[in-house]
Amino acid sequence: MGENTFPVYTAEAITNFYRTEVLTGQEAKHFVKTDLTPAPKPEAVQQLYKRVLHLLYRFRPECHSMVPLMENIQYPEYHEGVAAIISVYVRMRQFLPMCFVYDFSLNDLLAPKKQRTLTILSAIMNFLHFRKQRIEVISEKQAKLRADMDRLQICTRENLEAERKIEMLTIIPPEQQAESDELAATLSELQATTVHEYQEVNTKNDSIAELKTLIAEKTQKLAQMKVDVSNLKEDITKLKSQIVESPEELKSQMEKMREQVKNMKNSIEDTDERVVELQSMVQNVTHTETEIQQTFNLLQELESSMIITKQQQEEVQELTAQYEKKQKELKNLCFEEGQLRRVLGMKQDKESKQKLRRQKKKEIKEQHVQGMLGQCNQIHQKREEMVDKIQQISGDTEQLKAKIQNLKDVCSRETEKAQVLYDTLATSIDKLHRRIEMQTVDLKQVVTKMSENF
Repeated sequence: MGENTFPVYTAEAITNFYRTEVLTGQEAKHFVKTDLTPAPKPEAVQQLYKRVLHLLYRFRPECHSMVPLMENIQYPEYHEGVAAIISVYVRMRQFLPMCFVYDFSLNDLLAPKKQRTLTILSAIMNFLHFRKQRIEVISEKQAKLRADMDRLQICTRENLEAERKIEMLTIIPPEQQAESDELAATLSELQATTVHEYQEVNTKNDSIAELKTLIAEKTQKLAQMKVDVSNLKEDITKLKSQIVESPEELKSQMEKMREQVKNMKNSIEDTDERVVELQSMVQNVTHTETEIQQTFNLLQELESSMIITKQQQEEVQELTAQYEKKQKELKNLCFEEGQLRRVLGMKQDKESKQKLRRQKKKEIKEQHVQGMLGQCNQIHQKREEMVDKIQQISGDTEQLKAKIQNLKDVCSRETEKAQVLYDTLATSIDKLHRRIEMQTVDLKQVVTKMSENF
């Protein structure tokens, strides 16, 4: 008890708690702080422990004083006074280790002390607080489980209704089966043609983009050539102004310039031809664009015809999404239900294990009690045998005493007779001694006379 894992409350807090939470009626009114301090009353403490056991285990206080009517028990009236205290002691020894109190003894019932009783009652108070919190949590979980079960039932009903609606939407009636097959075939054909036309349009767009890049390159080259021609003309004018040389050199330079001009003209002609070709290709592209526009219009018409089917597919997808959501919610609810069932199973297993332990403890206690009762019976038998032996010994001692008294009387008589004999003998012996002395004196005188005569 030196290192508690629970707070030790004051006497006022303990009395208020037990008056409101444990005791009822007149017992709560009569339970006062003076029952615990300064010197706890054993009767009040015992009654409080009985009420705690009744609150926790439904073990009524009057059941503690009941003695089992068994054949082995001799003199059951001897057990009536002790049975209640021993019953409370045994059950408190079983209960208090759950409150982290391991050294409960009989002195805590018969001669309780202040600090000791306060610590034990505060431990029980802490356990009752914990029990109350756990009961509230379990009740909340049970309420949630009931609400989840109701929601699960509602979700299953809605899922069944959604499945029926999906079946109604997905199943085509036999009257419209032929039309749906024709529409599916036409849609597949249209999709194949549109895919083919989209591929042709993409190839033509790629070719157009390539031609546009070539035209842009050629136009850039033409612009560059024109710039070069203008630069050459400027150079020619400058050179003409600067020429002061011989006519032969001028002719040679002019011929060179003419050749360059011819080359430039030839390149310009080539570019013009290329431009004409590109223009023809652009015309072809415009023609293809018109054809693509026509196909696009046809595709728009097909899209307008396919919107209805898409809307129906979207509705079906929405219904399937709702169905999946409901299934997910169902799975979550089933998972939570499984967890709660596991928790309940664990609790039931714990309760069953605790019941088995309690039954084993009860059996062990009953065996122990039976052993103790057998030992008590053996002790009673031995006691009776010892009583008989003591009575026999007492009778023998009385007889011995009587014999000793008789012997004492005989001895006293004999001693009196011996004393008389002793007195007579003593007087006779004294007389003999006197005579002997007289005779010795006479003999001495005779001897002296004879010695004188000799």
